[in-house]
Amino acid sequence: MPKFIIERSIPGAGKLTADQLQGISQKSCGVLNQLGPKIQWVQSFVTDDKIYCVYIAPNAELVQEHARQGGFPADSVAKVLTVIDPTPAE
Repeated sequence: MPKFIIERSIPGAGKLTADQLQGISQKSCGVLNQLGPKIQWVQSFVTDDKIYCVYIAPNAELVQEHARQGGFPADSVAKVLTVIDPTPAE
């Protein structure tokens, strides 16, 4: 199933407390449970003013629906075409 990278603009994201991040995670998981097993949250990366998330889903529309239902921004949703790492360089 395809992977997607979601860019979420959240001013001050890097200053969110552990409790705030837990609340966001709980909200996200609640929406995921409602949407069913076809969409999975893999992980997220928090920066100063953005959160970048990795999801597995059959299509970008389902990822966008998750954002809509959860009230999360989804500034961009990009399908991952290829994954590379240092291994091929060896």
